[in-house]
Amino acid sequence: MPNEHILRKADEAGELHFLVVEDDDFQRETLADMLLSMGAKSVRQAGDGKQALEILQAQSAPAVDIVLSDLEMPEMDGMEYFRHMGSYYADISLIIMSALDAALIASVEAMARAYGIRLLGAIEKPVTRSRLQTLIARHEAVWPKQERIASLPANFSLEEILAGLEKDQFEPFFQPKVDVVYGQIKGVEALARWIHPEHGVIGPHAFIEVLERNGKLDGLTFTILKKAAFACRRLHESGRKLSMAVNISLTSLTDTTLANRITQVMHDAAVDPRYFILEVTETAAMTDVAHALENLARLRMRGFGLSIDDYGTGYSSMQQISRIAFSELKIDQTFVKGFSDNESLRIMVQSSIDLAHKLRIKCTAEGVEAEQDWRALKAVRCDLAQGYFIAKPMSLESLLEFCESFAIS
Repeated sequence: MPNEHILRKADEAGELHFLVVEDDDFQRETLADMLLSMGAKSVRQAGDGKQALEILQAQSAPAVDIVLSDLEMPEMDGMEYFRHMGSYYADISLIIMSALDAALIASVEAMARAYGIRLLGAIEKPVTRSRLQTLIARHEAVWPKQERIASLPANFSLEEILAGLEKDQFEPFFQPKVDVVYGQIKGVEALARWIHPEHGVIGPHAFIEVLERNGKLDGLTFTILKKAAFACRRLHESGRKLSMAVNISLTSLTDTTLANRITQVMHDAAVDPRYFILEVTETAAMTDVAHALENLARLRMRGFGLSIDDYGTGYSSMQQISRIAFSELKIDQTFVKGFSDNESLRIMVQSSIDLAHKLRIKCTAEGVEAEQDWRALKAVRCDLAQGYFIAKPMSLESLLEFCESFAIS
């Protein structure tokens, strides 16, 4: 079986340890036996959330990789247990097990994600081997070992981050955007990474909010923009006419010189603006509306693409689409992850794609982490997709190598 091969490969690489949280003794033992027969390194068991937390708190035990948990249990039910997981064990993946109504399970899935849990999906009872294999296979797809972001010993101060910018320690990493129908790389998104001399590669969660809160995000935006522009030129010189997408900060949109500054960056890098897409969040498009609309209209007139990023997570989505001449709509990953087997998410994704097509603009799904979601996007005629199923964000050199060997169907 293909999925069983994936599980064995993940075990060989990561020696997966499981925790089964289920109050029914027979179901718990059956599931534990099933996991062991599939190659699990170890399987521990708990009768409710309270016992599960005690197991996780035991420092002498091997670290748990994946928790499989029921919802209805005595002492501490699944929902309270998930709350504690999100607070203290957010690095552990979760699979929800339940025989409850699908709409209710979908609501609990949303709650788990809101708590910051790495949710692999939900499985209906009785648990089947094939469905279990599919969800477990997502564990390594979501958190591939070669791209683990450095764990941080402490929060970075504004001064430390600005010093990193001054020392030119910030670089764009590039995540491919692939045509869902033909499986061809059509573009990349440039994502900011801090190459810290002590802590390694640091993701945006450690610095974006601090810079934005202090009105200093503009400097990072243009650092990434300039480096992405030269990367775009290098891609084109190598024979790959890919588009390049870069996020535009909230504060930048209030500056009436923004369009001229961005145009100058393209001129300096000798890049045609037609190959550049500026991604704007829904909330960003609402701040200082007049200045934002002037900037975005001018950029669109000069040939830049405009993408409404994180579609569905902000406010007044329809109003933003009617105000701004977007060329792309990006469906947020919270709707894409696991949408293939979630009816509510499937309807939302399908309606977003239909809206984009009726407006004659491209639709991109982000956060694609499983093959079944990729296949489902094909079925609903999504244009482009990006996510760990396709590739992790990578350096420019790695991207050039990736383009040579890439194949997907």
